[in-house]
Amino acid sequence: MRKMEKQQLTALLSEMTIEEKIDQLLQLAAAFYSDKAEEKTGPMSDLGLTQENINNAGTTLGVSGAKEAIRVQKDYIKNNRLQIPTILMADIIHGFRTIFPIPLALGSSWDLKAAEQMAEVSAKEAAVSGLHVTFSPMVDLVRDPRWGRVMESTGEDAYLNGKFAEAFVKGYQGDDLTNDVNRVAACVKHFAAYGAAIGGRDYNTVNMSERQLRESYLPGYKAALDAGAKLVMTSFNTVDGIPATANRWLFRDVLRKEFGFEGVVISDWGAIIEIIAHGAAQDEKHAAELAIKAGVDIEMMTTCYTDHLQELIEEGTVDEALLDEAVLRILNLKNDLGLFENPYRGADEAAEAAVVLSEDHRMIAKDIAKKSMVLLKNEGILPFKKQETVAIVGPGAQSRDLLGAWSWQGKQEEVINLVEGAKGIGAEVIYGTEAFDYFAPSEAAIAEAVALVQKADKVVLALGEQEWMSGEAASRSDIRLPEAQRTLFDTLKEHNPNIVVTLFNGRPLDLQAVDQAQAILEAWFPGTEGGSALAELLWGEDSPSGRLSMSFPETVGQVPIYYNVDNTGRPYEKAPDEKYVSKYLDVSNYAKYPFGFGLSYSPITYTNLTIDTTQIDAQQTAHVSVTIQNDGHHSVTETVQLYVRDVVGEVVRPVKELKDFQQVTVAAGETKEVTFAINESQLRYVHSNQQLASDTGQFKIMVGPNSRDLQETTLQLV
Repeated sequence: MRKMEKQQLTALLSEMTIEEKIDQLLQLAAAFYSDKAEEKTGPMSDLGLTQENINNAGTTLGVSGAKEAIRVQKDYIKNNRLQIPTILMADIIHGFRTIFPIPLALGSSWDLKAAEQMAEVSAKEAAVSGLHVTFSPMVDLVRDPRWGRVMESTGEDAYLNGKFAEAFVKGYQGDDLTNDVNRVAACVKHFAAYGAAIGGRDYNTVNMSERQLRESYLPGYKAALDAGAKLVMTSFNTVDGIPATANRWLFRDVLRKEFGFEGVVISDWGAIIEIIAHGAAQDEKHAAELAIKAGVDIEMMTTCYTDHLQELIEEGTVDEALLDEAVLRILNLKNDLGLFENPYRGADEAAEAAVVLSEDHRMIAKDIAKKSMVLLKNEGILPFKKQETVAIVGPGAQSRDLLGAWSWQGKQEEVINLVEGAKGIGAEVIYGTEAFDYFAPSEAAIAEAVALVQKADKVVLALGEQEWMSGEAASRSDIRLPEAQRTLFDTLKEHNPNIVVTLFNGRPLDLQAVDQAQAILEAWFPGTEGGSALAELLWGEDSPSGRLSMSFPETVGQVPIYYNVDNTGRPYEKAPDEKYVSKYLDVSNYAKYPFGFGLSYSPITYTNLTIDTTQIDAQQTAHVSVTIQNDGHHSVTETVQLYVRDVVGEVVRPVKELKDFQQVTVAAGETKEVTFAINESQLRYVHSNQQLASDTGQFKIMVGPNSRDLQETTLQLV
């Protein structure tokens, strides 16, 4: 597809009036383009918009379906004086209509190809439905499970998040975004450090040093940008006391100058006007000034730019060049999407009918869901045998609430639930007919569950959260299972102790209440094919391979909890029984289930850790190898993890940091050698001068199945 030349875009910009240019910076929701007058009259009045504003608003949020997308674009171009097309954007976070596991679950797959495939399928379904941009990936590093939006992140580790960010962008955008109409542009979010909200409370203040920001939080965004992400979304929080959406240093200096980003910056919903509530702007005019000077190109669903930018330019407070550069970036994005040549891009009703929620896409979703589920505990009860009678009970047994909070186009009626999944593979299952509430099950439902478990050889107790309990604006101070579910577990184990707990949820939970379960299988919100995927794992058609990308605490009092902590002057490990060390009196410092942890149906033994040299310089590479052996009867996909510790640093270094990993399939009884390469670049970190560099000296090199159970050797950097 032929794109416009740069000089053509510049010429187009020169033809625009100042009002038209300002309106290009406005993003409006789908209702403003409805063909039903009553649907847009109220929103127009609320925002004080004219029809001319709507005709020129540069981008559109939340249009759904190929037919509607074509209609909206056709009407938009007809009403736009210069026939400039609009861009149709939406939140496609982990699937369009075929819903995949939530991103935290995808992170727990440790499978980058699976993440890329999820994004590719999502892009295809979205593109044929008329969309051009997705507000994904979210790469906010997360360490506090109280925050509901941990479900949108791939976890607590900067290196792993960066790898997933790259995979998502590649899957969404492909190699030729302009000509491949089955792809969509990716928007990395939220810039920056949104995941570090104090207390895990959504929209709350973020307070950290610049060094920590650069070392732990910025790398994920940088990885997405290096992969070619076309947009960046601002975060709601402050960065060093300044709201991100007004933070000139963050966007002009770091994003533009340091990272070299030339694409579009878009505010999150209403974030420009929220600068006032933060206390950094006195009114909407002031907020518009701060945002445009910071480098925010698109204002989502508020009108600070529309109402005040012209006045700011005319009085000399804002240079019109700032407006022009923002408009030109938006025009460049439209050009990169090929919209000037083909404003309808991939929208195609016939293709939409064939592609969206196709059987092929459902099977891909099932396969990826299986890879994302994490076996946390198994005392030999799993996998089930087909001839065993298994009772499936609890609020999640027949629930279709498996999609998660960001499944915009997903439909619960299209979900395969756990009972249906078990029946689909021919398992011998019994289940109830009474509706089972998550918080207050009826006496009849509990009595029925008791009767069922008494008849069964084994029990699946399906527990967890409902969709609304995690996601945006869904912070929780108590991350235990609801009290009724804890009581249900105690009741049922008195009648049949052979209980496997399965969990549908969007965050790590405090699982002390189900410690006595014989197995615990974390299924997350697994998506459209969640019940099928979970059943196939429970009955051993596949062995679980998921590994946690976010730690599970013993109790909420430990959070934020993460594996790569800095050591203290009084380290707990040196004397855990002494009082005057860094510890709690009532619980250990350690996670219940640490980062990288997960079981399979066969035990894997790690032996013979070797390194081919004990010393390297900046030009050399060391190779560390370990032997892994499958000691069981099931084939296993093992995630072998490499961690490093800088023993003495210019600033205090974490006790371990993930530097690489490999997924290796090991057949029953098979032995394999896994080798990692280590060079000087992997040993760098952000020093006190904010520069990335390495220290000479000793490094601990650790390899194992998770961040806790590691073998160790040493390496000297000279």
